[in-house]
Amino acid sequence: MNYYEHTLIARQDTSPSQIKQLQEKYSKIIKNNEGNVLKFESWGLMHLSYLIKKNKKGNYLHFKIEGKGRTIKELEKSEKIDKNLLRFLTVKVKKLDLETDYFKKNDEETKK
Repeated sequence: MNYYEHTLIARQDTSPSQIKQLQEKYSKIIKNNEGNVLKFESWGLMHLSYLIKKNKKGNYLHFKIEGKGRTIKELEKSEKIDKNLLRFLTVKVKKLDLETDYFKKNDEETKK
């Protein structure tokens, strides 16, 4: 089994319930193709570097996956036809960092 980091960018007008549906939909596709979602992170709404399909912002969803190449192939095949997604990227990694939340604000930052 290989390890992958998979990031999706959903449209800026996607509601929180639709984001939850996207998470469930793609987690189900991964599990149906002999994969396993080790961690899921919703990074929230962030500015894009450039306009993508007339959108200035996007909702970022990040999956850390254990699976086979076939798992990723099926996942990306269904993402290509999804109208709610702007972009997706899959990176194969040797080791996953499951402890660090890179886009989570620290307690000290929120108190300021």
